[in-house]
Amino acid sequence: MNTKYLKWLSYASCFVMFLATLGGSVVTKTESGLGCGNDWPLCHGKFVPAHTLASMIEYSHRAVSGAAGLVSLAAFVAFWLYRKNRKDLQIYSLLALIFVMVQAVMGAMAVIYPTSSAVMALHFGFSLIAFASSIMLVLGVRQEERGQVNAQSSDYAPSARVSKAFRNLTWIATGYTYIVVYIGAYVSHTDSAGGCSGWPLCNGQLVPELSGGEGIAFLHRVAAALLLVVIATVGHFAFRKHPDLPEIRKLGVAATLLVIVQVFTGATIVLTLNNYDVYLFASLAHIIVLAALFGVLCYLSVRTWQLSRTSEVQAPSDGKAV
Repeated sequence: MNTKYLKWLSYASCFVMFLATLGGSVVTKTESGLGCGNDWPLCHGKFVPAHTLASMIEYSHRAVSGAAGLVSLAAFVAFWLYRKNRKDLQIYSLLALIFVMVQAVMGAMAVIYPTSSAVMALHFGFSLIAFASSIMLVLGVRQEERGQVNAQSSDYAPSARVSKAFRNLTWIATGYTYIVVYIGAYVSHTDSAGGCSGWPLCNGQLVPELSGGEGIAFLHRVAAALLLVVIATVGHFAFRKHPDLPEIRKLGVAATLLVIVQVFTGATIVLTLNNYDVYLFASLAHIIVLAALFGVLCYLSVRTWQLSRTSEVQAPSDGKAV
């Protein structure tokens, strides 16, 4: 299959996955999770639900999630049939399919059976992995289209490499980002966003009382502040230490800019708690930026792994190591 068609299929998969992730956040923020009662896949026993706002939001999310599953399945089949030597693209499509199915099943179980906030936070985490996998699929296909890798080979054969130390730093940053994401989702599902009023202080204190919603919200703030430092460090080394790898530099800069925007959208959420319309917009912006950040970091993690596999220094003709 032509790379052009695979590219547009990957775009479609990423777009629908994005809508599914965003839709899940809308359901949470508008408290529409039981807009269809405890029925699944029907809504209050009907194929076409009553026209209440909550039921329309919940049922629309179900429809988009179903579409995400179908498009992900199509992408999986296409890449496994027509890019058999691009193991990276095959793995991205497989991960997207697996995690969109897992999050869909968890969503259905949450409707039918009572589910804890901890499990619902994990549900969002899985949907984020599915979206990040679709982002990596898009970036991988675009790389092929630009001629940086042959369609029939997984060998990138780059002229420059990255160190294993930078690779490990990127992996740590990506893993830690997922932890912060989980804490943030837990804040949403426990309605703890209002635990800390004001910003950057929490209820006018540097360290507030660490109990209940206040403690959960403060923990998320501390984790987010550390995340800013960690990703800024990754961006610094990506840009300063890899002048011969423009892709790595761009990914590092993108991650740094996204985490900065993420901090400001988080602050906006806190400062607009009493203005529901602005609060909802800020919350959704927070999710969009977060999803993009995690996708970029995941792809950067893969690329640093690929570029560090053969990073051993070659010995010159006189036998001495460089």
